[in-house]
Amino acid sequence: MALGYLAFMSSLGFAAMGIDKWKARRRSWRIQERTLFALAFLGGGIGSLLGMYAFHHKTKHKKFVFLLPLAAFLYAVIVYRLIILIL
Repeated sequence: MALGYLAFMSSLGFAAMGIDKWKARRRSWRIQERTLFALAFLGGGIGSLLGMYAFHHKTKHKKFVFLLPLAAFLYAVIVYRLIILIL
């Protein structure tokens, strides 16, 4: 259940980065930065980080370059611990 939640949130974080990049190119309404961070720190850190580099989005913003890897690391540790508990 918990791994499913983290997978869902990572997918959501990845998609949010792609959508925000798409909207940025069209000079359209954007996803707020706090929403992107909330997705990352509520379980989508790995997906958000992957999306940031896959879409080359927010890679020059220092707070994203520092905080998204931190969120990804935290959730990688959580996933590792959950897998150890299952085994």
